Amino acid sequence: MKPTFKNMVAWHQAELLMQPALIRILDQVRKQLENTTWKATYRDVQAPIPGYEVCLEGNGKEVCVNIWELCYQVCFLNYTSTHTELETQEVEIDTNLIDETGDVDWQYLDTKAQRLVAQVFASLPLA
Repeated sequence: MKPTFKNMVAWHQAELLMQPALIRILDQVRKQLENTTWKATYRDVQAPIPGYEVCLEGNGKEVCVNIWELCYQVCFLNYTSTHTELETQEVEIDTNLIDETGDVDWQYLDTKAQRLVAQVFASLPLA
């Protein structure tokens, strides 16, 4: 999915949030893996849109998750994945992730990323 923004303010807010969201998502995946038998591999995806996936292997199964989609779920309000990655969707920034000084609210970002990654691991297939 390719996000579109209502205005330049939203664009700049997304610029502020996406890299920290990516770092927090990857860190939360690492932390979740510590408590499971699942193994993770990361790979670049080139088509239809360049990005990254984390592939989780365990219990004889493999589940691949688009990391950018996870970041979008952290950074945007009420974000839902589209059926095709070529679709566009106008998104709204979760401004709770930005504190009163205009910086990232790291506590809220950590909490939101942790909750999302925990949901991913909770939805993994059982043996």
